[in-house]
Amino acid sequence: MKVLYTAEATATGEGRNGHVTSSDSRLDLDLKIPAEMGGPGGGSNPEQLFAAGYSACFHSALQTVARRERVALGASTVTAKVGIGPNGEGGFGLTVTLDVAIPGVEHAVAEDLVAKAHQVCPYSNATRGNVDVTLTVVKGE
Repeated sequence: MKVLYTAEATATGEGRNGHVTSSDSRLDLDLKIPAEMGGPGGGSNPEQLFAAGYSACFHSALQTVARRERVALGASTVTAKVGIGPNGEGGFGLTVTLDVAIPGVEHAVAEDLVAKAHQVCPYSNATRGNVDVTLTVVKGE
């Protein structure tokens, strides 16, 4: 694979209760374990960062596929929900649900676009076989 871009970020402190900064300083966040996981809350966390990245990447893949298919997406949205929990083997695993809304596009067409975007998206390709990903076409507003 020919690499076109490499993102770089460094975590410091105590991991999930620490800090993360990108090499260009555009990302500069305190991290806190969510209260739901027994932490203090009040900061971002790796799952939020993953959800943000996946939703943006998938939306871009969806737009690429829609252009190829000559379908106007209008005010489409992609919401990623990333869950974390014990994997039953002493570690932790992730789940992802991608809720995709494409207002004004027939449901069957939207489902086809979402399925094709799932084959194009780098996040989908990276998680395939490793993370349970659920794709849901939701009613847009």
